[in-house]
Amino acid sequence: MGVSTHESQETSVIPPARLFKAFVLDSDNLIPKVLPQAIKSIERIEGNGGPGTIKKITFGEASKFKYSKHRIDALDPENCTYSFSVIEGDALTDMVSVSTEIKFVASPDGGSIKKSTTKYQTKGDFQLKEEQIQATIEKITGLSKAVEAYLLAHPDLYT
Repeated sequence: MGVSTHESQETSVIPPARLFKAFVLDSDNLIPKVLPQAIKSIERIEGNGGPGTIKKITFGEASKFKYSKHRIDALDPENCTYSFSVIEGDALTDMVSVSTEIKFVASPDGGSIKKSTTKYQTKGDFQLKEEQIQATIEKITGLSKAVEAYLLAHPDLYT
């Protein structure tokens, strides 16, 4: 069993608290609305929305996967931090788990920087390829940009 860690960051013109509210706190409603071809639905199947909550993500037509289940590991709206683990789903074919920590921090221009650390725990001697990691990052960046565009088009939401 191996563990690979990958760090990334993205910038946004949206302030951290507003982006956190949209991208994390209201993701169940917002993300299927802004990218229905990628994410068909997000439903809470266990818990109250805080740590320990289990969510089922049903992927849309544009995805080669059907679903995944995420467990919220930590949620701190005051500090704009969030962590979750993928605990089930057809995307975990060669992995035991995927855990991600996200923090939104203020950037000097009034926007934000989303810092992410993802740990991939693989089965046996399976090695995660850099191309696979980059493809995942590109999908997440696309999701982030879609949320940002929605917030720019709706300046009164999530304030």
